Amino acid sequence: MASEKARESGIGNRESGEPREQGTGNRVTQPSRPTHHATYLPLEARLPLIVLAGGLPGVIISLVWLWTGEHGIEVRWTLSVVVVIAWLAAAALARERVVRPLQTLSNLLSALREGDFSVRGAGANTDDALGIAMTEVNALGNTLQSQRLGAMEATALLRTVMTEIDSAIFAFDAGGRLRLVNREGERVLGQPYERLLGRSADTLGLDQYLRDDAPRTLEMARDGRTSRWDVRRREFRQDGLPHQLLVLTDVSHVLREEERLAWQRIVRVLSHEINNSLAPIKSIARSLQRVIRREPRSPDWEPEVLHGLDVIEGRSGSLSRFLQAYARLAQLPKPVRRSVDVGAWVERVVDLEERMNVTLCPGPPTTVDADRDQLDQLLINLVRNAVDAVADTGGGVRVSWTADDAVLVVDVEDEGHGLSDTANLFVPFFTTKPNGTGIGLALSRQIAEAHGGTLTLENRSGGVGVRARLRLPLQ
Repeated sequence: MASEKARESGIGNRESGEPREQGTGNRVTQPSRPTHHATYLPLEARLPLIVLAGGLPGVIISLVWLWTGEHGIEVRWTLSVVVVIAWLAAAALARERVVRPLQTLSNLLSALREGDFSVRGAGANTDDALGIAMTEVNALGNTLQSQRLGAMEATALLRTVMTEIDSAIFAFDAGGRLRLVNREGERVLGQPYERLLGRSADTLGLDQYLRDDAPRTLEMARDGRTSRWDVRRREFRQDGLPHQLLVLTDVSHVLREEERLAWQRIVRVLSHEINNSLAPIKSIARSLQRVIRREPRSPDWEPEVLHGLDVIEGRSGSLSRFLQAYARLAQLPKPVRRSVDVGAWVERVVDLEERMNVTLCPGPPTTVDADRDQLDQLLINLVRNAVDAVADTGGGVRVSWTADDAVLVVDVEDEGHGLSDTANLFVPFFTTKPNGTGIGLALSRQIAEAHGGTLTLENRSGGVGVRARLRLPLQ
């Protein structure tokens, strides 16, 4: 019965061409009617009555003409029946041609409302108003079907990405209840997806990370060891309501890997420097033992022993200075910030260089909130390196600065040979100078980063030499 009604209303499946039932189960969805007064007649009843009323005068005139004229009784009854049947057929035809398409449109719209975008209206004629309306509803169904398919594909992609992400992702609604969690979040909380959804943030132990003053790091025991997590919170809106997205990223393995690499670099440099000092000390000590134990001793054994002891003393002193430099790098204090006049600071450091005249190119008057002593140490290292670089070329050294509302940029440029090895510039104790300690640039970068800035070295693109660039935030 439902299938017959669907055929009558013209609802069909575009792909199969067969009529299709609309609604829940096998029931054809009929448009709901508002409740009115008992005298209200629906369109299905009013339209035939309107047609009947419109044809009533003609029917009356025809019947009067038939029954008052000179016609036989058989002719009168036959024509009367024909007139009445034609009159009623016209009303039924008007109802069929208007009401049925409207029912079809109603069923189509009901299907779209319920999310069934595969139903289409068959036999739409673009030459009349109802056909145009049917065509537009079919086009709307195609659009909604395409949009839902795209949304489903995007949702599937999002779920796949969230599943593969190593970070734990939680989404909470305005009431602080969990609405979304990925696989990593299940592992972090140690419970399956089904048991987590709908629970409040405080019962999950995550409520403190949803506040504005939420901590940025979290320490959590996992797999028998304590892990450090980076905490990030963002707000978004869904269905017009505010939600919060909480992302926890395990940075322990990254920190451990960075720590391991840092220790490897330090041990490699320390081993190299200590072996460079201990090897000649060990060799000279053995030579001195042979000299002292020799019988009879040579006439000049005392000067030879004294010379060997001087060499040992020199290498020991070099090793001691190296260890002091290491301690200095490892124990850099936190900056004590004060207002520093940039012009006076740069001019004071440039005046300390006595080996050559360093060109000073002043920038705009600027002050920076920083530790003046540490900035002096940083800029002295940069200027000294630049002067050392031009010792063989005879070039010049130029110091300049620029500033805007947010950043101070100080450049130290030289006209030396340039950089040949940029990978190890800031590795502690790496140096290409015969008497260098290898901590100047490493210490300078440490000072810059302690002030929230950066320090970079690169070969000049507009000429020979190197440009050291210090960037410090002004706010």
